[in-house]
Amino acid sequence: MFIELRHLRLIQAMAQNSTLAAAAEQLHLTPSALSHQIKSLEQHFEVPLFLRHHKPLRLSPAGQRLLDLAQRVLPQVAAMEHELQCLAGGDSGRLHLTIECHACFEWLLPTLERYRQDWPDVDVDIRLGVSFDPMPALTRGEVDLVITSDPVELRGVVFHPLFDYQALLAVAPDHPLAGREWVAPVDLASETLITYPVEAHRLDVFRRFLDPAGVRPVAWRRAELTPMILQLVAIRQGVAVLPDWVLRAQTPAHRLSTCRLGEQGLWGTLHAAVRDSDSRAAYVRAFIELAQRLNNGAK
Repeated sequence: MFIELRHLRLIQAMAQNSTLAAAAEQLHLTPSALSHQIKSLEQHFEVPLFLRHHKPLRLSPAGQRLLDLAQRVLPQVAAMEHELQCLAGGDSGRLHLTIECHACFEWLLPTLERYRQDWPDVDVDIRLGVSFDPMPALTRGEVDLVITSDPVELRGVVFHPLFDYQALLAVAPDHPLAGREWVAPVDLASETLITYPVEAHRLDVFRRFLDPAGVRPVAWRRAELTPMILQLVAIRQGVAVLPDWVLRAQTPAHRLSTCRLGEQGLWGTLHAAVRDSDSRAAYVRAFIELAQRLNNGAK
């Protein structure tokens, strides 16, 4: 392949300037060096690029075809150079997220809206298809960040704490447990517990509260959507354990009574899991810091 980017820049500079000397100055070449490059192109393709009997020089049909190519290719090359520089500097890239907790949407969507305003060149998306087994997808590169409350030892993956939260029991205002400051595991033994459709071993209310006490609720009901869970609790169809950020955002129609799980409460920490190779990228650090700032500030 004989045509190089320098040839395209040459023909573009010649079209933009009225003299050979001016084009050479734009390209930081001497007029003789520029003239040599033009002759080399013409000799290789055995076709003139300029109509030399015109003053100033005018492009020949072949020269015009080469200029058309330059006008298509050079902007694309410049854009790619800029994109690669941004990637190297961490100013742009891809941030595909997935979450392990359904309730995370309550704080995640407002955080992402703010993030998109600050980082418009980052390709942001929420991937739900891998949310129930996200860590292998993270290591394979299918997603770039996982929101989780269960950090694990995983080679090549770093867990950044985002913010602490408290899991609270939510009951209807006229429920017998309403008004209590805290409940013990045995208090839930006669209740219908409503949760998101997640296995028991991945739910804090089972893994860290009920199971250690050897207690199970009399019934266990699952619902996908937070508004549905709140509505079921409000009409006395069961009780639910939800993160504090969900219950702070409930509507007046779902105004519920809440209390701690255990005298000290049941606390957890949300983390952002990212590949170690990506953790220093500016756009990744910016999302983590924004999530920390916005959601810690809400407490």
